Amino acid sequence: MLTPPVTPKRPTQREHHGDVVVDDYEWLREKDDPEVLAHLHAENAYTKAKTDHLSLLTEQVFEEIRARTKETDLSVPTREGEWWYFTRTREGAEYGIHCRVPAAGPDDWEPPVLPESGGEALPGEQLLFDENAEAEGHEFFALGSFDVSADGALLLTGVDVEGDERYELRIRAIDGSGRTFDDVIPGTSGGALFDPSGRFVFYATVDESWRPDTIWRHEVGTEASADVQVFTEPDERYWLGVGMTRSRRFLVIEAGSNITSETRLLDADDPTGEFRVVWPRREGVEYDVEHLVAGGRDRLLITHNDGAPNFELVSVAADDPEGPRRMLLPHDPAVRLEGVDAFRDFVAVEYRRGGLPRVAIAKVPAAGIPEGATADDTLHELAFDEELFAVGVRGNPDWAQPQLRIGYTSFVTPSTVFDVVVATGERRLRKRQPVLGDYDPTRYVQRREWATAEDGTRVPISLVYRHDLVTPGTPAPTLLYGYGSYEHSIDPGFGIARLSLLDRGMIFAVAHVRGGGELGRHWYEDGKKLRKKHTFSDFVAVAEYLSDEGWTAPDRLVAQGGSAGGLLMGAVANLAPGAFSGILAEVPFVDPLTSILDPSLPLTVIEWDEWGDPLHDPEVYAYMKSYAPYENVRDGEHGGRHYPPILAVTSLNDTRVLYVEPAKWVARLRDAGAEPLLRIEMAAGHGGVSGRYASWRERAFAYAWVIDRAKAHPSGE
Repeated sequence: MLTPPVTPKRPTQREHHGDVVVDDYEWLREKDDPEVLAHLHAENAYTKAKTDHLSLLTEQVFEEIRARTKETDLSVPTREGEWWYFTRTREGAEYGIHCRVPAAGPDDWEPPVLPESGGEALPGEQLLFDENAEAEGHEFFALGSFDVSADGALLLTGVDVEGDERYELRIRAIDGSGRTFDDVIPGTSGGALFDPSGRFVFYATVDESWRPDTIWRHEVGTEASADVQVFTEPDERYWLGVGMTRSRRFLVIEAGSNITSETRLLDADDPTGEFRVVWPRREGVEYDVEHLVAGGRDRLLITHNDGAPNFELVSVAADDPEGPRRMLLPHDPAVRLEGVDAFRDFVAVEYRRGGLPRVAIAKVPAAGIPEGATADDTLHELAFDEELFAVGVRGNPDWAQPQLRIGYTSFVTPSTVFDVVVATGERRLRKRQPVLGDYDPTRYVQRREWATAEDGTRVPISLVYRHDLVTPGTPAPTLLYGYGSYEHSIDPGFGIARLSLLDRGMIFAVAHVRGGGELGRHWYEDGKKLRKKHTFSDFVAVAEYLSDEGWTAPDRLVAQGGSAGGLLMGAVANLAPGAFSGILAEVPFVDPLTSILDPSLPLTVIEWDEWGDPLHDPEVYAYMKSYAPYENVRDGEHGGRHYPPILAVTSLNDTRVLYVEPAKWVARLRDAGAEPLLRIEMAAGHGGVSGRYASWRERAFAYAWVIDRAKAHPSGE
């Protein structure tokens, strides 16, 4: 008989609002303690032994993913300036290879023709950055910043080799000049970039709680010690980011909490000047800024929620942003406006209606928008013929481009790239994700169902399955995914790895629970702070609906969620353990109260806008304590055996959800008699391991466990 590692109890005490809590496992937080590391390794060894019977299935699923994937391939080239940029993948290589070819001239907007095999070099191709070569000698590798100067001469990269999302910036010449640069800037956040002149680099660094709090200006060719501090944000609720408008007219600093934002602009021709505020921050008001030239005048397009919960779009003069506002898209309670992209000759608008994302295009009249006109007068929505789909603006860096690149997918349609010629409306297919083998989308069905929550709210469910292997009304093995936080929507999307489930007769389902953004801002607001429990009860309602309607049965239904969705997994394990045959919790946020009470931890103060502030508000404290998974593990009538099998997966270097949360949770579950498993990636971050083959193996292991718990056929077709 295999026995799990024994986790010693070393009680520590905390007291808030008169409530005393004794925590036996907080000592596991000491990441550098050899005893903690030894315990984590012991957990990995135990999980490996307990899942040894899945080794062949894991390998089979991995080989299925690999066999369906075109390993040597390249992305659709994207034009910026005088070059077409693209990324290659090669069979056997974990990471991407970044390349470019010169454009034929200013009117060359047809991407270079892609070779069928994906392997041949394009005419004039130049290799810019091979991630595989850069990753040599590192267990983990992630590319953060990647920017080319406007003249195409310099490349800026930011690399993370730990998984903690802290990047080292370097600059290199890519113009063939042979110039070398010793510039090394450690400890940066993502999103660094050149100014239009290529003389300066703007980047962000973090404070002690790893919050991006300071923007710096670095002069190329100088020591990082001479860098100039441009702006610091003292309010611990706000993150900073730096960017540039597509027009290259303005440099941009954005400060944002979960509910409030503020934008600063600087004329890009004066990179050493002072940034100025567009709209001063007001609590609860969020806004985004785009630069537009209309009728020869600089305008700012501002998407905001000031008195407009689902956001509206206005235009203001760039030199007087607090002056008169021209309404372009008024607030619509049925439409959640999500973003605007401005170009020289047109504007693209992204929004959400009926639970699905949409894209529309409006041309910019040469004389500007007439007084009294709205974007509705010229806005044309792109139509698609599937019931469920996702569409969005993708990879459009050039201000003067005459076409809009969009990405399209569904649960059955592989990821697809289109260019829409704005002048004519013509939609040009550039690439559809290859799926090798005998993939036939007509064998699969996607559909929308609705469950009724305990308060009467109707909750949407997305389903996808193979129609020849699943009969509605006959319970099938099912994987039910959920998230439900930060207004993040789980939109329909294709997944090659998921075919290994569907081809074994499994249903893949998504519970679009409150706390997400699928049905607009109100859907988010009704699943956060003191309404957070709606997220959990919605998921349980969906699980019960799927069983009651005969789609599945509790002994064939596995739940999955990660990060804040891992909190959801922990909560439903306590609420309705009998509804599931297994729970897959990935980087799970299962000890939220301990974390949100400690302002010194990464993200804590920022997270108060999402969860509430339990440190200072006793009502929030009591509410969070009533649902926090770690706080609410309980013995059942038959001990912990009432919990289904749980697989918790985490990463040692995760800075968003610390490994200690699932480690403590697993220990407490075992105290209650449950039999959870803990798998810790020792060289990874919040997104898991790096490298595509490594991530395929990680997914194959998780799916093998799911297949086993859902009682799906292990061999597929």
